[in-house]
Amino acid sequence: MLNTEVTVKMLAGRWPDGTINLPGCSDDLTGEMSMFMHNKRLQYTVRVSEPNPRLACMIMEQFGGADGELAAAMRYFTQGLGEDDLGRRDMLLDIATEELSHLEVVGSIVTMLNKGLKAQLAEGQMKEADLYLMIGASGTTAKESILFGGAPALCDSAGVPWTAAYVDSRGEPTVDLRSNIAAEARAKIVYERLINITDDPGIKDALGFLMTREIAHQKSFEKALYAIENNFPSGKLPGVEKYASMYVNTSQGDGDVAGPWNSGEEWDRIDDLEEVMPVDGGDGLATVKLGAKDMKVVARMADRTLSDPASDPTTGADLGAGPGGWPTVRFPIRLPIRQQALI
Repeated sequence: MLNTEVTVKMLAGRWPDGTINLPGCSDDLTGEMSMFMHNKRLQYTVRVSEPNPRLACMIMEQFGGADGELAAAMRYFTQGLGEDDLGRRDMLLDIATEELSHLEVVGSIVTMLNKGLKAQLAEGQMKEADLYLMIGASGTTAKESILFGGAPALCDSAGVPWTAAYVDSRGEPTVDLRSNIAAEARAKIVYERLINITDDPGIKDALGFLMTREIAHQKSFEKALYAIENNFPSGKLPGVEKYASMYVNTSQGDGDVAGPWNSGEEWDRIDDLEEVMPVDGGDGLATVKLGAKDMKVVARMADRTLSDPASDPTTGADLGAGPGGWPTVRFPIRLPIRQQALI
């Protein structure tokens, strides 16, 4: 696994040009710096009973998927680096580093499950047809099998490449912490489903550990969120008071249910939309003030694109309508003499 705070003594203390400019380094000859180090032991032991490429393909979702460990690590690293609060920064970098160790655990599971497939692809000892069937039956994508040889790749269970779009940080702690809580909850559910589809006790055990760490991280993020006074609503500006507690019942009919989410002292419930629409008391129209030059051009464009509501032109839809088409006016069409004779 990775450790964030590993202290390394510099032998020389200075770079060849005589400068020391790394964070944590001092001017003496035994300066210190913080860096990443990799421990070859996994954070949690992986014990796989037998190869299972199909299961490996499914578990890839937690390697390079939207709710996977890489997305989580990158989300928390970028948040931590931009965080001004020392406590939240420390927490985010701790969890980000642990997520990388979880990525290593997931990748190791995938590697073990694909051992047989990878060897067969590399050595070609099976007949062509048998190897083709083996890959097809495994459920792995062509990209994972052919391009990566069965090794874990930065893609999800469908072979979709990982993207930084999975990192949805906004640089506002009350927003990002809520997003992190939701991300951990989603990842927990994915692990839960993966646990339900395997009977391999070693894999169940490792996935159970990873699932439980999602719960622990969610608790940390919730504690950090509620350690911020006035954490709702997010950001600095308050909402417009007369709209902040308005609940608009826009989906009406059978199935309407009243609950604490839409009724009670905290809510101004609106059932009659005509009563409040538009809510600002205006006429509900969109307007803009234009200069004389723009007004002239706008009028010219309106004249050029004007529709004639009295016209009813014959269109291709009228001419081509057949059985099942909408009712259309049938226009007399002169047929060749031979076709008239057939009729």
